Amino acid sequence: MLKSLQIRNYVLIDSLDVTFPEGLIIITGQTGAGKSILLGALSMLLGSKAESSVIGPRGDNCVVEAVFEIPEGDEVIWNLLRDNDLDDNSREVVARRVVSASGRSRSFINDSPVNLQILQGVCSRLVDIHSQHQTLLLTDRSFQLSMLDHLAGNESLLDRCASSYKRLKSLEREYEDVSARLSRLDEESDYIQSRLKRLEAAGLVEGELESLEEEQSMLANAESIKESLTGAENLIDTASLKEARKLLEKAGGFLPEVRALGERLESARVELNDILDEVSSINSHTEISESRLAAVEERMSFLYDLMKRYSASSISELITQRDSLSGSLADSDDLKERLESISKEIDSEKKVYDETRASLHTSRNASKKRLADSIMESLRSLELERSVFEVELEESVPGPYGSDSVRFLFSASGGNPVDVSKCASGGELSRLMLSLKALMARFVSMPTLIFDEIDSGVSGSVADKMGQMICSMGRDMQVFAITHLPQVAAKGDVHYLVEKSFSGDEAMTSIHPIEGEDRVMEIARMLSGSHVTSAAVENAKSLLSDYAD
Repeated sequence: MLKSLQIRNYVLIDSLDVTFPEGLIIITGQTGAGKSILLGALSMLLGSKAESSVIGPRGDNCVVEAVFEIPEGDEVIWNLLRDNDLDDNSREVVARRVVSASGRSRSFINDSPVNLQILQGVCSRLVDIHSQHQTLLLTDRSFQLSMLDHLAGNESLLDRCASSYKRLKSLEREYEDVSARLSRLDEESDYIQSRLKRLEAAGLVEGELESLEEEQSMLANAESIKESLTGAENLIDTASLKEARKLLEKAGGFLPEVRALGERLESARVELNDILDEVSSINSHTEISESRLAAVEERMSFLYDLMKRYSASSISELITQRDSLSGSLADSDDLKERLESISKEIDSEKKVYDETRASLHTSRNASKKRLADSIMESLRSLELERSVFEVELEESVPGPYGSDSVRFLFSASGGNPVDVSKCASGGELSRLMLSLKALMARFVSMPTLIFDEIDSGVSGSVADKMGQMICSMGRDMQVFAITHLPQVAAKGDVHYLVEKSFSGDEAMTSIHPIEGEDRVMEIARMLSGSHVTSAAVENAKSLLSDYAD
């Protein structure tokens, strides 16, 4: 139930703190007093569109906050709170919405920031607002279907159907995507295989081109290299160094410093011998081969052409392209396997979906007469004794809620019923909507229901009986009735008055409970208008007395 409501700087409401009890709560006030503003603030809190235009003159933002008591048996809302880490181990939910001057809004549950979807999901389980324009829902096929499903208790079937439908559509989209990719690969298969075959035949080796370039440089200059190496061999004379060393050793017998020079000369001779051996080895292995030079240059030319053809700057890039092309062909095989797997999954999921929607159809078909009978019973208690109400089930395009469409058929005079959108007057629609809401409240276990002038278009004894129906609903749940009818207003457990006051040129809306003489005078005003007569006062007392009895 809605325990309290706090509003700050919302349109004409400067500051409002109001608490509410259980039972039937009546809200009245003169036209223009601000009842719609109060309802707008609550609707915004429950997730309706927020705009900066609702911010009042006393600040840069507006705040609407409500405290709800959670029904103990409502596992759906408890699970919602737990799944989003919003359960604070109390039986209360504190919902708050703040709108800034930019039009942006922030939402909170139990002081934790939440997105609008979570706010709507939680609050939609706590309160339902029926505005005076909501009778249009009677012509909405989805609303009609939801009514039948609520009565039939199809919640688990609906969840399973929606989940299966979503899974099926996801698989079908994936199948189309994989098919398209596979088709593109098939179209390019010959081209890919041709390019891959050419690259594989090339026998590409990492670093090959660099080695070939070095070898080509050597072969192209082989004659010059051999000339230089042979000349170097001839010029390196180690024999004379050997003789010089002997002479230094001889002198070293008399001069110690010369002995050291001889040792250094011997080291130089050994090193020079090593150099001579390496030069001779290189010279012997250096071949002048025109055929090998031609072969190297031909291979280099082939690799350069291949790099140009494939827009590559190195052999490494060619190898990368080769591996990528090979991977594309492997992908084709993988995609074929995945396509076959998806096809099996689609067949399996389609079987689940078809079975679920068939179960939904069976359940709806079995419940439609019970829904019609319940509504007709309510309508006849609201002085539509000759009314006929039927629920017609039709086949529709399969979707997340199955493949059924519902039509509400109605006749107030007892004739052949036709689509409700084509036959009911405003007063008849109000009575029909109240009957549906009363029925829905029983099956949905909604803790709080708000009626905004659902009694529009009716008067007299019909208004009295609608008040009785709303009153009976208030015994099992919290019901707010915003009304202009005294017959309804007199039946409330408590009565709140919405008033507009002025401070200079500034208008302000407030709401406060009334009782005793104040309540008598308010109902008298509703009976007689701006000029309250003594007869209206007596009539008001009589209405209140009848309800008290």
